[in-house]
Amino acid sequence: MGKFVEFCRKKGVHPSFKTYFIDAMGAMALGLFASLLMSTILDTIGDFAFGKEQTTDFLHTIAGYAGGASGMAIGCAVAGALKAPPLVLAACAVVGSIGYSLPTTFNVDGGLKSLTAGPAGAFFAVLVACELGKLVCKSTKVDILVTPTVTLLAGYGISALLCPGISYGMYYLGQFINFATEMQPILMGIIIAVVVGIILTLPISSAAICAMIGITGIAGGAATAGCCAQMVGFAVISYRENKVGGLVAQGLGTSMLQMGNICRNPLIWIPPTLASAITGPLATTVLKIECTGVSAGMGTCGLVGPIGVFSASGSGTMTVISVILICLVLPAVLSLLFSEIMRKMGWIKPGDMKLEM
Repeated sequence: MGKFVEFCRKKGVHPSFKTYFIDAMGAMALGLFASLLMSTILDTIGDFAFGKEQTTDFLHTIAGYAGGASGMAIGCAVAGALKAPPLVLAACAVVGSIGYSLPTTFNVDGGLKSLTAGPAGAFFAVLVACELGKLVCKSTKVDILVTPTVTLLAGYGISALLCPGISYGMYYLGQFINFATEMQPILMGIIIAVVVGIILTLPISSAAICAMIGITGIAGGAATAGCCAQMVGFAVISYRENKVGGLVAQGLGTSMLQMGNICRNPLIWIPPTLASAITGPLATTVLKIECTGVSAGMGTCGLVGPIGVFSASGSGTMTVISVILICLVLPAVLSLLFSEIMRKMGWIKPGDMKLEM
């Protein structure tokens, strides 16, 4: 057993929760951003610039190619995070496409429905195939044949084995969340906004999780509200410590920058989390904004969350007002209010949210 562990170590295979579910899943979100998310953004801009009826312009054309390459982008991103050799990485692009697109037919609601595992299928297929590919890489004199063959066969085998279950599970999990939010918009609005917002700030990819589940409709709106509350909230309440640089880095980048400070004083997490508990149900009941998939887990990062809302809910006056309130104004005002109360109580002290920049 010890020899096998040593062999894995030499081949760069280091199984751990951090490697697979923080580093690799974070990289998966980058793959999604470069493909599926950019497809959504370019489609939305194309709709504004050329109209929804016009689909042959360059923006819609690029969007189509970007969306179609999602599985390959995830494959390359995850394999890169696992430090795959070039030959394994190239094969993982194909494995990502297989895991993403392999169809499974189910009897759903009295009819046949063809489902794919999407991002979740690509992620798990690449995870296994990449590690097996690394184990055989440069172990034979015909490496150029053996390594991609093992990687591709492993990827297809894992996809065929896991993707039906993943497809089924993710479909019904997404259906349950979306249905429950329609039935209990206040309670589910709070739960989704708080949970997804917290995941956004943790070193885990909220965008990847939202994409895996296939969150849609007002449930996606609640997720967007929660993510925006964390990012805008931390950006505003830490302004006195971090000034404009911190405002931009957190408001348009990521609230994950505060994780070190949260570990030192977890109480600083309360203001933006309380803000998300308020904006979430407002998004699901009063304003009824919608968002879909990966965009719902991005918050104000590159303004992807608001763009996703416009893409799902349209660009009418009410949507614009809703986005301004839910994504920007209310998270800032509520988080600042709660943080000032906590500062007066001594729960948050000067320098608690200072970033090393």
